[in-house]
Amino acid sequence: MEDIIHLLPDSVANQIAAGEVVQRPSSIVKEMVENSIDAGAQHIQVLVVDGGKTNVQVIDDGKGMSETDARLSFERHATSKIRQATDLFTLTTMGFRGEALASIAAVAQVDLKTRRAEDELGTLIQIAGSKVENQEPVVCPVGCNFSVKNLFFNVPARRKFLKSNQTELTNVVADFERIVLVYPDIAFTLYNNGVEMYNLPQSSLRQRIVNVFGKKINTELLPVEVETSIVRITGYVAKPESAKKKGARQFFFVNGRYMRHPYFHSAVMRAYDNLIPAGEHISYFIYISVEPSTIDVNVHPTKTEIKFDNEQPIWQVLSATVREAVGKFSNVPLIDFDVEGKPDIPAMGLQTLPPQPKPMTTSYNPFAETPSTYQRSSVPKDWSDLYEGAATSPSSVEKGQDFLGLGDEPSAAFSIGDLNPSTMNLWGESEDEAVPSKLFDTSVQKIQYKGRYIIYPEPEGLIAVDQHRAHVRILYERNMACLSNHPRPAQKVLFPDIIQFSKTEAAVLESAMDDLSSLGFELTNLGGGSYSVSGKPLEVEGMDVDALLHELVATLQEIPSDMRTELQQSLALTMAQASAVVYGQVLSEMEMDQLLKDLFQTPAPARTPDGKIVYATIDYRTIDKLFN
Repeated sequence: MEDIIHLLPDSVANQIAAGEVVQRPSSIVKEMVENSIDAGAQHIQVLVVDGGKTNVQVIDDGKGMSETDARLSFERHATSKIRQATDLFTLTTMGFRGEALASIAAVAQVDLKTRRAEDELGTLIQIAGSKVENQEPVVCPVGCNFSVKNLFFNVPARRKFLKSNQTELTNVVADFERIVLVYPDIAFTLYNNGVEMYNLPQSSLRQRIVNVFGKKINTELLPVEVETSIVRITGYVAKPESAKKKGARQFFFVNGRYMRHPYFHSAVMRAYDNLIPAGEHISYFIYISVEPSTIDVNVHPTKTEIKFDNEQPIWQVLSATVREAVGKFSNVPLIDFDVEGKPDIPAMGLQTLPPQPKPMTTSYNPFAETPSTYQRSSVPKDWSDLYEGAATSPSSVEKGQDFLGLGDEPSAAFSIGDLNPSTMNLWGESEDEAVPSKLFDTSVQKIQYKGRYIIYPEPEGLIAVDQHRAHVRILYERNMACLSNHPRPAQKVLFPDIIQFSKTEAAVLESAMDDLSSLGFELTNLGGGSYSVSGKPLEVEGMDVDALLHELVATLQEIPSDMRTELQQSLALTMAQASAVVYGQVLSEMEMDQLLKDLFQTPAPARTPDGKIVYATIDYRTIDKLFN
């Protein structure tokens, strides 16, 4: 019988390895820039075309390579970083496996120009699909110039899974930011399609953070620093008032390497207990230094998962350090008045008393025709007469002012007559989610409970409606209608707001400019990440437009730009959640009626777009059981 086990060719093995190391253009940027840092470069340029799908070029002024090293660097497991297994526990470099260049060359067309300072001529190597196509001397500056073209040109199945140019660029920028935040002493530049996105000179750490994320973040940062026998922690955390639901910049670095660590994240957030609202997050830039022998970075090909020998002690030190930094900021200094050389103002004498108010006349009744003392018998025996005429008629709702902005647009769902409460079940799961039968009976008395729920009776029991979620459902449908074919006019402002975005946020904002215009925003690009807001939707009147737009951009960053429908849905939901009536806001009878009327004209009133329950029914049988 013939043997069936055989060795794979190097080209095939390299393509398999590339599946772990090279996932998208951002992987190339990460691996190439890390190699430049390990080579001692002081200036690194990154140039991408079409988000890196067409070309990724990394140019550095490092020490370069000889002709032999340049050729050998594309072999599997060829590295200058380690020589034996024990070196893995004393790593001081970013790379060490020797797989990156071989994996990249297996799935792309690579041109390398490199020269050492002691050499008169450099070396040009051209490789495509692991095959060396050309090698010759070339005139070039000291350092390395890698050009990686047509990623996955020989693996069509992998190339078709690449996302849009904007999505790939977003990933490139994300990996670029993680590197530049660790090495403020190195100058970096990033270009996309020939347009400069970042130009980061050598600077301090705080200045580097400001250069990457904008000037606004400078006022939010609190310094963190501690050193113990097992760990040294430095960096910055944000002030509690800068917390946000989305878009927080959260970075952990250990020994100069970016990492994800949910356990340490919980240590940071623990310091903000009772200081920020539930569900919100703060930005932080935490740099952890430990002995290399106490961590293992060889856990995952991306090297973003790191194991620690002393996780629990480090957690405690980290939490205490952040808590101390936040506590120092929260302490309010006592007011110390400088009275030296100032005139002496005598205090008011204790014997002098201010004029005293006259005693209140408890018998005064402003509604009585003649003054008389209060009589309990003056209350009608039939106390229900006091509420006669208190119910609001349907006509008064239709003619009344719409304080929530619910009646200013026609319903895009269907008419009231289309509803059949006896047969309608919105989700096909439970009759509890059917539309209440007394839904549009505005003569029914409604009450607002705890500033959150609207409660009113119907034949089967009591209906409790969450006012905020109900408004979210209504505004979401209207936002989706604006995004589809009914753009909302912008409300002009007398003094435009100037809002600053980071380079990444600005790129995302530009891709969503049409959708934001449909929602009622008028934005003008002033350059340098600054935008002028000259018009905004009427629904956001009185809101912090700066925070709202940053939240909208953060939402868009979480979704690939080629998923158009998902982008619009997420944008409509975020906008609705931000502008919906808040908990604790007191509603009048007319407002409650209008809110319920508009809610149950939407296609799916039982739940919010993100699946939260809007209303619930408490049937009379359940109430009766409480008294049996």
